[in-house]
Amino acid sequence: MDILRSLIFVPGNRADMLGKARQFDADVIVADLEDSVPNDEKDNARQMVSEMGPALCQRGQKLVVRVNSLDTGLTRQEIESVAGDHLYGVSIGKAESPIDINECHKLASAAEKRLGLAPGHIKFIPWIENARAIMGALDIATASPRIVAIAFGAEDYTDDMGVERTEVGDEVHFARCMVGVAARAARIAALDGPFVAFRDPEGLRADCQTGLKLGFKGKFAIHPAQLDIINETFTPGAEEITYAKRVVEAWLEAEEAGRGSTSLDGKMIDVPVVKRAQNLLALAERLSKK
Repeated sequence: MDILRSLIFVPGNRADMLGKARQFDADVIVADLEDSVPNDEKDNARQMVSEMGPALCQRGQKLVVRVNSLDTGLTRQEIESVAGDHLYGVSIGKAESPIDINECHKLASAAEKRLGLAPGHIKFIPWIENARAIMGALDIATASPRIVAIAFGAEDYTDDMGVERTEVGDEVHFARCMVGVAARAARIAALDGPFVAFRDPEGLRADCQTGLKLGFKGKFAIHPAQLDIINETFTPGAEEITYAKRVVEAWLEAEEAGRGSTSLDGKMIDVPVVKRAQNLLALAERLSKK
C-alpha cells in the first residue's frame, strides 16, 4: 500500500490556500472541487486546480483531486481538466455502487489515453457516505484496480441516516467498522473522514486512536494544525517498534528450537502476533525512507 497517513483538504477555488498547501506536512494534498466549493465557483475551482496542480506536489506530496459525484454532471469535465502526470488520483464523492466507479474508470482511461499516460496511472479513492454505500462497501472497494483506498464520510452518512452527529461517535461506529473491514477484504487502505472540531487536539487524538483500532490507515484533515497528531497516530512509535523487534527475535529463537509458539513478557507469541509485528516493522521501514 502507498503511504496515505494524512490527507488535507484545500478548497479548489482558493489560490492562496492552494499555494500554502505546498508547505503542509501531509502525505496527500486533496484539492477539493466538491463540498468546500460553492456551486457558482465550481468552474473557477476546476480551472484553478488544473493550472496549479503540477506545483502542488513539488515537495513530494501526492496530489488527489476530490471530484463531484456523477449525478452532478460535473465529473467528466473535472477528470478531463485535472488529469496529468503529476496527478496521483481522484477522490470520488458520494460513490454508491460499482456503476459509479466503472463510469469514472472509463473517464480516467480516456484521459490517460489522450495524455499518453500509462493505463491505471490515475488512482481512485471513493467516499463511502450513505447507507447504500455502507452495505455495498466491498463491492465498491473491488470495482476497479485503480482503487487504492476507500474513505468514510461521517457527516454525509449521519445526514443520510437522519441521526445527530455527536462527539462520542456511537452513531457511526458500525459504519466505520464496515469500511475498515471492506477495505481490508479488498486489500486496500481504509481512510477516516475528518474530525471537524479542529481546535480540539485531544478530541482529534482520541478519534484517530479509535480509527486506528478499527483498521484505518490514515485520516483526512481540514486544518494544517491537525496534521502532526494524524501523522503521529498512524506512524509506529519507538516503543511499538522495539516491542515488534523483540517479538520477531523471540519467534526466531522458538523456530530454531522447533516450537510453534513462545511467550514474551507473559503473553503468548504465535503466528498472527508475529505477522502483526512484521507488518509494523515493514511499515516503519517504509516511513523511514519517505
